[in-house]
Amino acid sequence: MEIKKDDLTGPEVAELLMDHLHSMAQHSPPESIHALDLEGLRKPEITFWSAWEGEDLVGCGALKELDDQHGEIKSMKTSPLHLRKGVAKRLLQHLIEEARRRGYLRLSLETGSMAAFEPARRLYANVGFQYCKPFSDYIEDPNSVFMTMEL
Repeated sequence: MEIKKDDLTGPEVAELLMDHLHSMAQHSPPESIHALDLEGLRKPEITFWSAWEGEDLVGCGALKELDDQHGEIKSMKTSPLHLRKGVAKRLLQHLIEEARRRGYLRLSLETGSMAAFEPARRLYANVGFQYCKPFSDYIEDPNSVFMTMEL
């Protein structure tokens, strides 16, 4: 698997992100969806990576700089054709390594509280994320779970 910085211009990436937003809309009420669209991911404080196996886009993930010591994981998504092949775990490892390289002391994320998000929560917990209170601009929301880890 090759993970590379992505400029968000490819049709494969746009399609995967549309699938991501569609999935969020199926499982979360609109006010609880914090996934970013293409324009949201193009902000200067966000770096986006895509993961490829040959010509196939297998997943994506992004890192948002909250401040010089705290980053947030955004837009983790595995292609539906590549589920349960270790894509999300490898992308997550890449984002954690990048956060450490940048000198962040903390890495946080928001994900859904519903059953559909259980695999994601389990993945995050397995690498050391712990549940926490809302961070940054988030507020308490029964549809959201917040997790963080010290680096």
